[in-house]
Amino acid sequence: MSGDFPGLLQRLAEGGVDFVVVGGFAGVAHGCTYVTADIDICIDLSADNLLRLQEALAGLNAVHRMTPKRTKLHLTPANCGQIKNLYLDTDMGQLDCVGAIAGVGDYANVRKASENMTVEGVSLRVLNIDGLIESKKAMNRAKDAAAIRELEAIRKMREKK
Repeated sequence: MSGDFPGLLQRLAEGGVDFVVVGGFAGVAHGCTYVTADIDICIDLSADNLLRLQEALAGLNAVHRMTPKRTKLHLTPANCGQIKNLYLDTDMGQLDCVGAIAGVGDYANVRKASENMTVEGVSLRVLNIDGLIESKKAMNRAKDAAAIRELEAIRKMREKK
C-alpha cells in the first residue's frame, strides 16, 4: 500500500462523511493478503455529504486524478449534483469515491451490505465479505480472481467457527 490510508479514512470518518469502504482495502480489512494502491469508497453523493468530503480533505491538496490538468477539488452546492464518481490524488494517497458498486448496487444497498469494523484504530463501515465477493465477481476482472478465491476461503473459515 502507498499512502496513509488509515489516516485518510480517519479524516473522512471524523469529518462526518457518509461512506462505506469497498474494494481492495475492504478485502484487507477482512484479512486478505493482497496489496492495494488506493482507497475505494462508496459514498452518499448528496451535496451535503460531498461538501463534508471536501472539508475533510482540506489541506491535503486533493486533485482530480483522471483530468489532464489534475484540477484541484472544488465542489459547490451547484456542481455537486453533477458528480457520479471522484478519482482523487491527495497528500495521504489515492481516493476513489463512487456512488454505486457493481454486483451490490447504489449507496443505499452498499450501506445495507456493510458492517462496522475497526481498522487500525478507526471505526468504519466496510462492505461485508459477501458483498465484496459479489462485487469482484460482477466486475469480472482477471486481477480479481485471486482475491475472490482468498475471500471465499476466509468466508469458509469464518463459517466453520
